[in-house]
Amino acid sequence: MQKIKMNVPLVEMDGDEMTRIIWKSIKEILLLPYIDLKTEYYDLGLVNRDKTEDQVTIEAANANKKYGVAVKCATITPNAQRVEEYNLKQMWKSPNGTIRAILDGTVFRTPIIVKGIQALVPSWQKPITIARHAYGDIYKDVEYIVNEPGKAELVFTNEKGEQSRQIIHEFKDKGVLLGMHNLNSSIASFARSCFNYALELKQDLWFATKDTISKQYDHTFKDIFQEIYENEYKQRFEETNIEYFYTLIDDAVARVMRSEGGFIWACKNYDGDVMSDMIAAAFGSLAMMTSVLVSPDGSFEYEAAHGTVTRHYYRHLQGEETSTNSMATIFAWTGALRKRGELDGLQDLVEFADKLEQASIKTIEAGIMTKDLVAISTLPNKKAVNTEQFLQEVAKTLNTML
Repeated sequence: MQKIKMNVPLVEMDGDEMTRIIWKSIKEILLLPYIDLKTEYYDLGLVNRDKTEDQVTIEAANANKKYGVAVKCATITPNAQRVEEYNLKQMWKSPNGTIRAILDGTVFRTPIIVKGIQALVPSWQKPITIARHAYGDIYKDVEYIVNEPGKAELVFTNEKGEQSRQIIHEFKDKGVLLGMHNLNSSIASFARSCFNYALELKQDLWFATKDTISKQYDHTFKDIFQEIYENEYKQRFEETNIEYFYTLIDDAVARVMRSEGGFIWACKNYDGDVMSDMIAAAFGSLAMMTSVLVSPDGSFEYEAAHGTVTRHYYRHLQGEETSTNSMATIFAWTGALRKRGELDGLQDLVEFADKLEQASIKTIEAGIMTKDLVAISTLPNKKAVNTEQFLQEVAKTLNTML
Protein backbone atom coordinates (compact mmCIF):
# COMPACT_ATOMS: atom_id res chain seq x y z
CA MET A 1 0.00 0.00 0.00
CA GLN A 2 1.05 3.58 -0.62
CA LYS A 3 2.29 5.32 2.49
CA ILE A 4 0.23 8.16 3.97
CA LYS A 5 1.88 11.53 3.33
CA MET A 6 2.40 14.24 5.94
CA ASN A 7 2.78 17.95 5.14
CA VAL A 8 3.83 19.36 8.51
CA PRO A 9 6.09 17.51 10.96
CA LEU A 10 5.16 16.33 14.41
CA VAL A 11 7.52 17.37 17.18
CA GLU A 12 8.91 14.06 18.44
CA MET A 13 10.29 14.00 21.99
CA ASP A 14 12.13 10.77 22.74
CA GLY A 15 12.50 9.57 26.31
CA ASP A 16 14.07 7.10 28.71
CA GLU A 17 14.48 3.44 29.68
CA MET A 18 11.82 0.87 28.73
CA THR A 19 9.50 3.41 27.16
CA ARG A 20 12.36 4.49 24.88
CA ILE A 21 12.66 0.88 23.71
CA ILE A 22 8.90 0.68 23.13
CA TRP A 23 8.95 4.05 21.34
CA LYS A 24 11.38 2.72 18.72
CA SER A 25 9.40 -0.51 18.28
CA ILE A 26 6.09 1.31 17.80
CA LYS A 27 7.62 3.42 15.04
CA GLU A 28 9.16 0.40 13.30
CA ILE A 29 6.17 -1.96 13.60
CA LEU A 30 3.07 0.25 13.62
CA LEU A 31 3.93 3.58 11.98
CA LEU A 32 6.74 3.53 9.41
CA PRO A 33 5.24 0.72 7.27
CA TYR A 34 2.10 2.83 6.76
CA ILE A 35 3.10 6.51 7.08
CA ASP A 36 5.75 8.63 5.41
CA LEU A 37 6.44 9.86 8.93
CA LYS A 38 7.68 13.42 9.20
CA THR A 39 8.95 14.54 12.62
CA GLU A 40 11.26 17.11 14.13
CA TYR A 41 13.21 14.99 16.60
CA TYR A 42 14.38 15.98 20.09
CA ASP A 43 16.17 13.54 22.39
CA LEU A 44 14.80 14.17 25.88
CA GLY A 45 16.57 11.15 27.30
CA LEU A 46 18.28 11.98 30.59
CA VAL A 47 21.78 11.61 29.15
CA ASN A 48 21.10 14.20 26.44
CA ARG A 49 19.29 16.54 28.81
CA ASP A 50 22.39 16.48 31.00
CA LYS A 51 24.69 16.96 28.00
CA THR A 52 22.72 20.01 26.79
CA GLU A 53 22.12 21.30 30.33
CA ASP A 54 18.40 20.79 29.69
CA GLN A 55 18.31 23.23 26.78
CA VAL A 56 16.95 20.43 24.58
CA THR A 57 13.76 20.39 26.68
CA ILE A 58 13.24 24.12 26.15
CA GLU A 59 13.94 23.77 22.42
CA ALA A 60 11.43 20.92 22.18
CA ALA A 61 8.73 22.95 23.94
CA ASN A 62 9.32 25.94 21.65
CA ALA A 63 9.16 23.64 18.62
CA ASN A 64 5.80 22.41 19.97
CA LYS A 65 4.59 26.01 19.93
CA LYS A 66 5.91 26.46 16.38
CA TYR A 67 4.40 23.33 14.81
CA GLY A 68 1.34 22.94 17.05
CA VAL A 69 1.47 19.18 17.72
CA ALA A 70 4.00 17.09 19.64
CA VAL A 71 4.26 13.50 20.85
CA LYS A 72 6.36 12.76 23.91
CA CYS A 73 7.87 9.57 25.34
CA ALA A 74 8.01 9.09 29.12
CA THR A 75 11.09 10.66 30.73
CA ILE A 76 13.00 10.41 34.01
CA THR A 77 12.72 13.18 36.57
CA PRO A 78 15.99 12.63 38.45
CA ASN A 79 16.27 12.28 42.22
CA ALA A 80 19.49 11.92 44.20
CA GLN A 81 19.79 8.25 43.23
CA ARG A 82 19.46 9.08 39.52
CA VAL A 83 22.08 11.84 39.79
CA GLU A 84 24.55 9.25 41.03
CA GLU A 85 23.41 6.51 38.64
CA TYR A 86 23.72 8.70 35.54
CA ASN A 87 26.59 10.86 36.87
CA LEU A 88 24.54 14.00 36.22
CA LYS A 89 25.81 17.58 36.47
CA GLN A 90 22.81 18.45 38.63
CA MET A 91 19.33 17.24 39.61
CA TRP A 92 17.49 18.48 36.52
CA LYS A 93 13.85 19.51 36.82
CA SER A 94 10.95 17.49 35.46
CA PRO A 95 10.89 17.88 31.66
CA ASN A 96 7.09 17.68 31.82
CA GLY A 97 7.08 20.59 34.29
CA THR A 98 9.36 22.63 32.02
CA ILE A 99 7.27 21.95 28.93
CA ARG A 100 4.01 22.69 30.75
CA ALA A 101 5.37 25.97 32.09
CA ILE A 102 6.35 27.08 28.57
CA LEU A 103 3.09 25.97 26.95
CA ASP A 104 0.91 27.05 29.93
CA GLY A 105 -1.53 24.29 29.21
CA THR A 106 -4.03 21.93 30.75
CA VAL A 107 -3.44 18.17 30.87
CA PHE A 108 -6.47 16.01 30.01
CA ARG A 109 -6.22 12.33 30.96
CA THR A 110 -8.85 9.72 30.08
CA PRO A 111 -8.88 5.93 30.68
CA ILE A 112 -8.74 3.59 27.67
CA ILE A 113 -11.76 1.33 28.07
CA VAL A 114 -11.66 -2.28 26.83
CA LYS A 115 -14.04 -5.19 27.29
CA GLY A 116 -12.94 -7.65 29.95
CA ILE A 117 -11.36 -5.08 32.26
CA GLN A 118 -13.90 -3.81 34.77
CA ALA A 119 -13.51 -0.64 36.80
CA LEU A 120 -12.83 -1.31 40.47
CA VAL A 121 -15.68 1.07 41.31
CA PRO A 122 -18.82 -0.82 40.25
CA SER A 123 -20.84 2.29 39.45
CA TRP A 124 -18.31 3.60 36.89
CA GLN A 125 -19.75 2.75 33.49
CA LYS A 126 -18.17 5.58 31.47
CA PRO A 127 -14.63 7.08 31.40
CA ILE A 128 -13.80 9.94 33.77
CA THR A 129 -11.48 12.56 32.29
CA ILE A 130 -9.14 14.42 34.64
CA ALA A 131 -8.32 18.00 33.60
CA ARG A 132 -5.14 18.97 35.43
CA HIS A 133 -3.89 22.54 35.64
CA ALA A 134 -0.28 22.33 34.47
CA TYR A 135 1.28 25.45 35.99
CA GLY A 136 2.51 26.49 39.41
CA ASP A 137 1.59 25.36 42.93
CA ILE A 138 4.12 22.95 44.48
CA TYR A 139 5.66 22.23 41.06
CA LYS A 140 7.23 25.71 41.05
CA ASP A 141 7.58 26.09 44.81
CA VAL A 142 10.33 27.53 46.99
CA GLU A 143 11.25 25.52 50.07
CA TYR A 144 13.31 26.16 53.17
CA ILE A 145 14.43 23.94 56.04
CA VAL A 146 14.24 25.69 59.40
CA ASN A 147 17.05 24.58 61.72
CA GLU A 148 16.67 27.16 64.51
CA PRO A 149 14.07 29.34 66.23
CA GLY A 150 12.92 32.34 64.20
CA LYS A 151 10.07 34.10 62.45
CA ALA A 152 8.91 33.25 58.95
CA GLU A 153 7.10 35.94 56.95
CA LEU A 154 5.33 36.19 53.61
CA VAL A 155 6.68 39.39 52.05
CA PHE A 156 5.53 41.03 48.82
CA THR A 157 7.39 44.09 47.50
CA ASN A 158 5.75 46.02 44.67
CA GLU A 159 7.58 48.00 42.00
CA LYS A 160 7.40 51.16 44.14
CA GLY A 161 9.25 49.39 46.91
CA GLU A 162 6.20 49.19 49.18
CA GLN A 163 5.93 46.01 51.21
CA SER A 164 3.17 43.80 52.53
CA ARG A 165 4.26 41.45 55.34
CA GLN A 166 2.40 38.61 57.01
CA ILE A 167 3.73 36.32 59.70
CA ILE A 168 3.53 32.70 58.61
CA HIS A 169 4.81 31.14 61.82
CA GLU A 170 7.12 31.85 64.72
CA PHE A 171 9.31 28.78 65.02
CA LYS A 172 10.43 27.62 68.45
CA ASP A 173 12.31 24.67 66.97
CA LYS A 174 13.07 23.01 63.64
CA GLY A 175 10.55 22.81 60.81
CA VAL A 176 10.00 23.36 57.10
CA LEU A 177 8.60 26.15 54.91
CA LEU A 178 7.03 26.14 51.47
CA GLY A 179 6.05 29.05 49.26
CA MET A 180 4.07 28.65 46.04
CA HIS A 181 2.30 30.84 43.54
CA ASN A 182 -0.03 30.89 40.56
CA LEU A 183 -1.04 33.45 37.93
CA ASN A 184 -4.54 34.74 37.19
CA SER A 185 -3.75 34.54 33.48
CA SER A 186 -2.78 30.85 33.78
CA ILE A 187 -5.86 30.04 35.85
CA ALA A 188 -8.01 31.77 33.20
CA SER A 189 -6.32 29.74 30.46
CA PHE A 190 -6.96 26.59 32.51
CA ALA A 191 -10.63 27.49 32.86
CA ARG A 192 -11.14 28.20 29.16
CA SER A 193 -9.34 24.99 28.17
CA CYS A 194 -11.67 23.02 30.46
CA PHE A 195 -14.82 24.73 29.21
CA ASN A 196 -13.78 24.25 25.57
CA TYR A 197 -12.91 20.59 26.12
CA ALA A 198 -16.27 19.99 27.83
CA LEU A 199 -18.09 21.51 24.85
CA GLU A 200 -16.00 19.41 22.44
CA LEU A 201 -16.79 16.18 24.31
CA LYS A 202 -20.33 17.31 25.19
CA GLN A 203 -19.73 16.26 28.81
CA ASP A 204 -20.42 17.90 32.17
CA LEU A 205 -17.50 19.72 33.78
CA TRP A 206 -16.80 19.49 37.50
CA PHE A 207 -14.29 21.73 39.27
CA ALA A 208 -13.12 21.38 42.85
CA THR A 209 -10.77 23.23 45.22
CA LYS A 210 -10.63 23.80 48.99
CA ASP A 211 -11.78 27.43 49.05
CA THR A 212 -13.29 27.12 52.54
CA ILE A 213 -9.78 26.70 53.96
CA SER A 214 -7.69 28.52 51.34
CA LYS A 215 -9.88 31.61 51.29
CA GLN A 216 -7.66 33.58 48.90
CA TYR A 217 -5.48 31.14 46.91
CA ASP A 218 -8.10 28.48 46.13
CA HIS A 219 -10.93 31.00 46.17
CA THR A 220 -9.22 32.87 43.34
CA PHE A 221 -9.42 29.71 41.22
CA LYS A 222 -13.12 29.35 42.03
CA ASP A 223 -13.88 33.00 41.26
CA ILE A 224 -12.02 33.06 37.93
CA PHE A 225 -13.76 29.88 36.77
CA GLN A 226 -17.17 31.24 37.74
CA GLU A 227 -16.62 34.64 36.10
CA ILE A 228 -15.44 33.11 32.81
CA TYR A 229 -18.30 30.62 32.85
CA GLU A 230 -20.94 33.29 33.44
CA ASN A 231 -19.54 35.74 30.86
CA GLU A 232 -18.35 33.42 28.10
CA TYR A 233 -19.71 29.88 28.35
CA LYS A 234 -22.99 29.64 30.25
CA GLN A 235 -25.24 30.04 27.20
CA ARG A 236 -23.20 27.55 25.13
CA PHE A 237 -23.30 25.00 27.96
CA GLU A 238 -27.07 25.36 28.24
CA GLU A 239 -27.49 25.03 24.46
CA THR A 240 -25.33 21.86 24.51
CA ASN A 241 -27.32 20.55 27.50
CA ILE A 242 -24.25 20.09 29.71
CA GLU A 243 -23.52 21.44 33.20
CA TYR A 244 -20.69 23.25 34.94
CA PHE A 245 -20.55 22.20 38.56
CA TYR A 246 -18.31 23.51 41.38
CA THR A 247 -17.80 21.84 44.74
CA LEU A 248 -15.16 21.29 47.41
CA ILE A 249 -12.45 18.75 46.62
CA ASP A 250 -13.49 16.38 49.44
CA ASP A 251 -17.13 16.51 48.33
CA ALA A 252 -16.03 15.94 44.73
CA VAL A 253 -14.15 12.78 45.72
CA ALA A 254 -17.26 11.40 47.41
CA ARG A 255 -19.47 12.30 44.44
CA VAL A 256 -17.03 10.78 41.95
CA MET A 257 -17.03 7.48 43.81
CA ARG A 258 -20.84 7.31 43.57
CA SER A 259 -21.07 8.49 39.96
CA GLU A 260 -21.40 6.49 36.74
CA GLY A 261 -18.58 8.52 35.11
CA GLY A 262 -18.85 10.24 31.77
CA PHE A 263 -17.72 13.72 32.85
CA ILE A 264 -14.60 15.91 33.07
CA TRP A 265 -13.17 16.58 36.51
CA ALA A 266 -11.00 19.72 36.63
CA CYS A 267 -8.36 19.77 39.36
CA LYS A 268 -5.53 22.01 40.49
CA ASN A 269 -2.02 20.83 39.65
CA TYR A 270 -1.29 18.48 42.57
CA ASP A 271 -4.89 17.25 42.90
CA GLY A 272 -4.88 16.38 39.19
CA ASP A 273 -1.55 14.58 39.50
CA VAL A 274 -2.87 12.33 42.28
CA MET A 275 -6.43 11.86 41.06
CA SER A 276 -5.43 10.95 37.50
CA ASP A 277 -3.35 8.07 38.87
CA MET A 278 -6.24 7.01 41.08
CA ILE A 279 -8.67 7.08 38.14
CA ALA A 280 -6.21 5.18 35.92
CA ALA A 281 -5.58 2.47 38.50
CA ALA A 282 -9.29 2.10 39.26
CA PHE A 283 -10.10 1.71 35.56
CA GLY A 284 -7.33 -0.85 35.10
CA SER A 285 -3.80 0.46 34.68
CA LEU A 286 -1.66 3.58 34.35
CA ALA A 287 -0.67 2.14 30.98
CA MET A 288 -4.34 2.35 29.91
CA MET A 289 -4.60 6.15 30.11
CA THR A 290 -4.43 8.80 27.39
CA SER A 291 -2.83 12.15 28.16
CA VAL A 292 -2.78 15.40 26.17
CA LEU A 293 -1.51 18.85 27.13
CA VAL A 294 -3.63 21.57 25.51
CA SER A 295 -2.26 25.13 25.54
CA PRO A 296 -4.26 28.36 25.15
CA ASP A 297 -2.59 29.12 21.81
CA GLY A 298 -3.81 25.83 20.36
CA SER A 299 -0.71 23.69 20.82
CA PHE A 300 -1.11 20.00 21.69
CA GLU A 301 1.38 17.63 23.32
CA TYR A 302 0.42 13.95 23.55
CA GLU A 303 2.21 11.63 25.98
CA ALA A 304 1.92 8.47 28.03
CA ALA A 305 0.60 9.15 31.53
CA HIS A 306 3.00 6.73 33.21
CA GLY A 307 6.73 6.57 33.93
CA THR A 308 9.68 4.93 32.18
CA VAL A 309 9.03 1.39 33.55
CA THR A 310 12.48 1.16 35.15
CA ARG A 311 12.07 -2.35 36.53
CA HIS A 312 11.37 -3.79 33.07
CA TYR A 313 14.25 -1.79 31.58
CA TYR A 314 16.77 -3.37 33.95
CA ARG A 315 15.42 -6.81 32.99
CA HIS A 316 15.69 -5.86 29.32
CA LEU A 317 19.34 -4.85 29.82
CA GLN A 318 20.01 -8.29 31.30
CA GLY A 319 18.57 -9.93 28.20
CA GLU A 320 15.39 -11.05 29.91
CA GLU A 321 11.99 -11.01 28.22
CA THR A 322 9.60 -8.26 29.27
CA SER A 323 5.84 -7.90 28.93
CA THR A 324 5.42 -4.13 29.07
CA ASN A 325 2.08 -2.51 28.27
CA SER A 326 2.52 -0.11 25.34
CA MET A 327 -1.09 1.11 25.02
CA ALA A 328 -0.58 4.59 26.48
CA THR A 329 2.41 5.18 24.21
CA ILE A 330 0.52 3.91 21.15
CA PHE A 331 -2.34 6.27 22.00
CA ALA A 332 0.10 9.16 22.41
CA TRP A 333 1.17 8.61 18.80
CA THR A 334 -2.39 8.14 17.53
CA GLY A 335 -3.57 11.26 19.33
CA ALA A 336 -0.78 13.34 17.80
CA LEU A 337 -1.24 11.87 14.31
CA ARG A 338 -5.01 12.43 14.46
CA LYS A 339 -4.61 16.06 15.55
CA ARG A 340 -1.95 16.65 12.86
CA GLY A 341 -4.34 15.19 10.31
CA GLU A 342 -7.24 17.34 11.54
CA LEU A 343 -5.18 20.53 11.45
CA ASP A 344 -3.71 19.79 8.01
CA GLY A 345 -6.86 18.39 6.40
CA LEU A 346 -5.38 14.90 5.98
CA GLN A 347 -8.37 12.62 6.41
CA ASP A 348 -6.35 9.49 5.63
CA LEU A 349 -4.03 10.27 8.54
CA VAL A 350 -7.02 10.80 10.85
CA GLU A 351 -8.55 7.49 9.74
CA PHE A 352 -5.25 5.66 10.23
CA ALA A 353 -5.00 6.95 13.82
CA ASP A 354 -8.58 5.82 14.48
CA LYS A 355 -7.94 2.35 13.05
CA LEU A 356 -4.68 1.89 14.97
CA GLU A 357 -6.51 2.64 18.22
CA GLN A 358 -9.32 0.24 17.26
CA ALA A 359 -6.78 -2.45 16.34
CA SER A 360 -5.02 -2.05 19.69
CA ILE A 361 -8.29 -2.40 21.60
CA LYS A 362 -9.50 -5.32 19.43
CA THR A 363 -6.24 -7.18 20.07
CA ILE A 364 -6.77 -6.98 23.84
CA GLU A 365 -10.46 -7.84 23.54
CA ALA A 366 -9.44 -10.92 21.51
CA GLY A 367 -7.54 -12.07 24.59
CA ILE A 368 -3.99 -11.13 23.53
CA MET A 369 -2.41 -8.77 26.05
CA THR A 370 0.57 -8.02 28.25
CA LYS A 371 0.91 -9.63 31.68
CA ASP A 372 -0.36 -6.62 33.64
CA LEU A 373 -3.73 -6.88 31.89
CA VAL A 374 -3.90 -10.68 32.07
CA ALA A 375 -3.86 -10.30 35.85
CA ILE A 376 -7.02 -8.14 35.84
CA SER A 377 -8.90 -9.22 32.72
CA THR A 378 -12.15 -11.16 33.14
CA LEU A 379 -12.03 -12.60 29.61
CA PRO A 380 -12.34 -16.43 29.66
CA ASN A 381 -9.53 -17.02 27.16
CA LYS A 382 -6.50 -14.77 27.43
CA LYS A 383 -2.91 -15.06 26.44
CA ALA A 384 0.08 -13.17 27.84
CA VAL A 385 2.57 -11.98 25.22
CA ASN A 386 5.85 -10.10 25.50
CA THR A 387 6.39 -6.45 24.67
CA GLU A 388 7.18 -6.85 20.98
CA GLN A 389 4.74 -9.71 20.37
CA PHE A 390 1.87 -7.47 21.45
CA LEU A 391 2.88 -4.82 18.89
CA GLN A 392 3.15 -7.50 16.21
CA GLU A 393 -0.34 -8.76 17.08
CA VAL A 394 -1.72 -5.21 16.85
CA ALA A 395 -0.07 -4.91 13.42
CA LYS A 396 -1.81 -8.12 12.29
CA THR A 397 -5.17 -6.76 13.42
CA LEU A 398 -4.46 -3.40 11.80
CA ASN A 399 -3.60 -5.03 8.46
CA THR A 400 -7.01 -6.73 8.36
CA MET A 401 -8.66 -3.31 8.86
CA LEU A 402 -6.73 -1.34 6.24
